[in-house]
Amino acid sequence: MTDKAISTPEFLKLAETASAEDIARAQHLAHEWLMVENAMDEADIRHTIPIFGSARIPAPDETNISDIRARNCINLSHYYAETRELAAKLGKLIEIRQLQHTRLVTGGGPGIMEAASRGAHDVGHPSIGLNIVLPKEQRVNPFIAAKHSFEFQYFAMRKMHFLKRAKAIVVFPGGFGTLDELFETLTLIQTGKMPRVPILLYGKDFWSRLINLEVLAEHGLIDKRDLELYHFVDSVDECLQLTAPIIEALAQTHE
Repeated sequence: MTDKAISTPEFLKLAETASAEDIARAQHLAHEWLMVENAMDEADIRHTIPIFGSARIPAPDETNISDIRARNCINLSHYYAETRELAAKLGKLIEIRQLQHTRLVTGGGPGIMEAASRGAHDVGHPSIGLNIVLPKEQRVNPFIAAKHSFEFQYFAMRKMHFLKRAKAIVVFPGGFGTLDELFETLTLIQTGKMPRVPILLYGKDFWSRLINLEVLAEHGLIDKRDLELYHFVDSVDECLQLTAPIIEALAQTHE
């Protein structure tokens, strides 16, 4: 759908009292939804495996780190290497099984996002990048083809596209943005707003020190069965044991 079609009053059905700012915002939200939706449909992409994680974590071989925030995360650089390895193995399996309808998807930026895009690129898998305009940290990484890279203004639209086609979600260590993506996903699954998919928290020591959701269950703020919505994994092989069968199932059903 063209920008002209997106901007028509018939499409948006806005109230007559809406301000020019609200109209512009609604038009941009509609554009961000349709921009990716149309591209996904045209490429016949039906399934995704999102990989979330920090934009700050550098590669282990980065020796000239000018950003002090990235330097502070150097002790987490092994997660970059493991993300790259995991994405390469998942991407290779997707390509071997000839699943043209299935893609790895990342936030398109640096850090863990770059590692995942890079691993996919290493094995010839065309991952998708859902980038976002931010004052710091975010930039497009070079391992995603231009036609597979999309830029957002609004987090809400970006997260909707992350999750709409997701079959499994891998969450590496990250900050507020990663936590936002994680807890939005948990909430949507808990409330039945999206199908249940495996949520794999990579790095048990990191995640168990950061969050203790059992406290919520102890106080009745979530049900005990909600603790089963996520799983800790501690290695690439352990993560593959839980994600590879999903890819194989897609291959068997030819979806």
